[in-house]
Amino acid sequence: MNDAQHVRPWPLLARESGPDLLICRVRYDTLSNPRTGAQLRRTVLETPQWCNVVAFTPQRRLVVVRQFRFGSSSITTEIPGGVVDRGEEHGAAARRELREEAGYTSSDWRYLGCVEPNPAFHDNLCHHWLALDAQPTHAQELDPGEDIAIATLSVDEVRAAIWSGEIRHALVLTALSRVLDLRPANGHLPS
Repeated sequence: MNDAQHVRPWPLLARESGPDLLICRVRYDTLSNPRTGAQLRRTVLETPQWCNVVAFTPQRRLVVVRQFRFGSSSITTEIPGGVVDRGEEHGAAARRELREEAGYTSSDWRYLGCVEPNPAFHDNLCHHWLALDAQPTHAQELDPGEDIAIATLSVDEVRAAIWSGEIRHALVLTALSRVLDLRPANGHLPS
């Protein structure tokens, strides 16, 4: 990675606030390319932190949620997760999201680290959490914009859902990859 040693941060020349879009706020940064000196205006989406929960039942079944997604206009299969509220710790948000979306709780939580959803224009992190021995203890507490069905999948069913394209949300896949070998059950990649 010798070439990476020559990459430098771009000096910020100006920052301008854009519209508030409910789920994020637009920001326009004018920066100087340190290699060429060119000034470029770039869009940044100021977005709250997110969290995802890989929740396994005592029978080692993964808790999944199925919901309609506005961006893809499709019903997706995902793991519970959502926005970390202002002032909320991401571990507390993970516990809340699992309880609210799926009605499950757990007393065995482990932090799996975080990822940058898209550092090209997002400024946030998505925190991944593992909940072991999760059990249904509550009724769902859905937001007005949610309509969620709950299911559980075996590890082999999770792999099959990934390879069939049923599970393809990138942040869900990164969370699952921290605890599971996502290759097909037979271990062979499709040709």
